[in-house]
Amino acid sequence: MSKKLTLLILLFLCVGLAFSTPVIAKTKVAFALLWTIDDMGWTTAHYKGIEYLKKELGDQIEVSYTEKVLAANAEQVLRGYAKAGYDIIFATTFEHMDPTVIVAKDFPDVIFEHCSGYKKNDKNMGNYFSRMYQSEYLAGYMAGLMGYKNVGTVATQPIPEPIRGINAFTIGLKKGLTEAGIKYDPQKLNTIVWLKSWRDATNETLLAETLAGRGHDLIRQMADTPESAVAACRKGVASIGYGIDVGAQAQCALVSSEWSWGVYYVDAVKRAMNGTWKPAEVWWGFEKQGIKLGPFNASVPGDVQQKVLAEKAKLEKGVDEIFAGPVKDQSGKEIIKAGQRASDQDLLTMRWLVEGVSGKIPE
Repeated sequence: MSKKLTLLILLFLCVGLAFSTPVIAKTKVAFALLWTIDDMGWTTAHYKGIEYLKKELGDQIEVSYTEKVLAANAEQVLRGYAKAGYDIIFATTFEHMDPTVIVAKDFPDVIFEHCSGYKKNDKNMGNYFSRMYQSEYLAGYMAGLMGYKNVGTVATQPIPEPIRGINAFTIGLKKGLTEAGIKYDPQKLNTIVWLKSWRDATNETLLAETLAGRGHDLIRQMADTPESAVAACRKGVASIGYGIDVGAQAQCALVSSEWSWGVYYVDAVKRAMNGTWKPAEVWWGFEKQGIKLGPFNASVPGDVQQKVLAEKAKLEKGVDEIFAGPVKDQSGKEIIKAGQRASDQDLLTMRWLVEGVSGKIPE
């Protein structure tokens, strides 16, 4: 056989293979992000989740995202992705909820996932969230074991999610102090001041400095920037971070409560890819790696770290007794009786503060 004929045969074989090899379409995934990916808070945490998704599923997916999606432009962004043929769209903040409901109805063949809301439908829109209060409880437990008993908290919005976190932190704080044999004022363990915003760097700094100036021994960040933790460090007061690990920005941060969205993103996209996705109300905790407790500061004693990690191990096994009775509110009234435990509905609608919290819930 001549060399020319051999080359022709090889050419025909290659062309045949090119036409016979099926092209596997990538699953198109989109995200509507509240703010910029470098906001060092809520959106940065979601972006870390996107990066984890891309790492895990690689060439199987095509990912896009839009930053600074507020209530006013959410419907336009979500509708644009649906029209562009995206298979699954994640709306990542509470204010996206109503726009997602509207767009999901108009595009029944597209999957929509909404973070932190309560509205869904029975066909193509579900909700997902994480049990951040579990990580906040562990941070409080650590603080109590270390002897902190006059905490100042820069709280955000007076709605159930932050309230739940304040309560869980305070419950953990009490447990740690009790185990350490440290006496404390049961009425004034955790003083809260309200930002009435998810992020406001100027006022976060001002409120943290004010709390430090009033003699609080630990400042707890709850907002979506690390500024209150950074301000505490400047005042020589220890802090606890929130949302992401803030240790690089606030060297005095003893630990951070962290969101961990990537595990859920991988799970949801895989279900979309294999046709098993269904609308659901998802609320993951440590048992599903839906949240994290960041690395401990070097100043946290080893025995304290071990006790906190032992509590974390219980949560990872699905044993959540944080809101198990007896639990009293600020007035001393027993809200959760001995032998009982708060239901998920109780937690999701929480509008009261536990004994030990100083400050009120604004109207």
